[in-house]
Amino acid sequence: MAFQLSAEHEAIREAVREFGQEEIKPVAREHDENGEYPEELRRKAAELDFVAPHIPMEYDGAGMDMLSRCIVTEELWRADPGIGSAVGSAGFGSSMILEYGDEWMKEEWLPKIANGESASCSCISEPAHGSNVAGIETVAEEDGDGYVLNGNKMWITNGTVADVAVVMTKTNPDADPAHRGITAFLVPTDDPGFKPSKIDNKLGIRASDLAEVVIDDVRVPEENIIGEKNEGFYQLMDFFASGRTSVASQAVGAAQGALDAAVDYANDREQFGQKIKEFQAIEHKVAEMATDVEAARSLTYRAASHVEGDKDDTAVRLASMAKLFASEHAVDVADEAIQVHGGAGYVSDHPVERIYRDARITKIYEGTSEIQKNIISDRVL
Repeated sequence: MAFQLSAEHEAIREAVREFGQEEIKPVAREHDENGEYPEELRRKAAELDFVAPHIPMEYDGAGMDMLSRCIVTEELWRADPGIGSAVGSAGFGSSMILEYGDEWMKEEWLPKIANGESASCSCISEPAHGSNVAGIETVAEEDGDGYVLNGNKMWITNGTVADVAVVMTKTNPDADPAHRGITAFLVPTDDPGFKPSKIDNKLGIRASDLAEVVIDDVRVPEENIIGEKNEGFYQLMDFFASGRTSVASQAVGAAQGALDAAVDYANDREQFGQKIKEFQAIEHKVAEMATDVEAARSLTYRAASHVEGDKDDTAVRLASMAKLFASEHAVDVADEAIQVHGGAGYVSDHPVERIYRDARITKIYEGTSEIQKNIISDRVL
């Protein structure tokens, strides 16, 4: 299936690319080395509708379609995966609020997220439960006209910078099967029982905020249930296809950034009296890298077109295929980009070693490559 981008899609790409060139690239290395969250850049990006672009215009968002959102993500990560992650993840959990939240939740939080005033986070994973979402142990116990939440969440993007969290809990720990007892809650992070601690010893995407969150007797009213009680797992499943397609676009952006850097270096570096781009070994590397990037992009865009429509098995399968292929090849392309640079690629003087570290996460979150293979094979077999 071929994709001819519309003039609107091309305009979005050009706008994000310009933002990446002018605002992100000049400070990317600094944010990586310092592990500094780019609050100012997030707010600038929000002014251009690059933060949570899925939020509808009625809530101050851009209301972009899935393909447009993939283009935004791709170009942010092309400029720098770390800052691109921080900007692109500022609305984590907002899709759950938009799809299943009560109107007061949408009116209170979605405009703040879209305009950059606030960030949100989604608290799902736990120290003992990553891929096994149904196994979470955070509990919500009824207490009068509300609930008391207790548990421990791990690997939470925006954990220390978010103003609001979507917290997945067990409201029926004895449910059989276990996934039938999960409920999503809207939790303001200024509650004294919401205790995040930053994780700063990451391999990559160091500009993006990551935290462990202890939830200690957090009290929320019953009205803070998002959607239906004990239906949280099924609600969450609605977003995995779009989430995995988004990660695929992250991987495409990282791979394209690595390819860009390799091409620039090959056109500049001289050895044995000629540009290294004139050596067939380099030509072949660049050819394979460019082909991998374009194949990943095409598969990701195809997945986006299906996710935008019916969320059927085809959309699920293509989203997992896109994430698997794009993430695996992003790491491969970044690795080859280092090889094109030789020794210069192994130090931080050039961006390729940073891209290599950053790209690696795309094989892990939103479902590991191994989980994607399980999903794909289930649909194929």
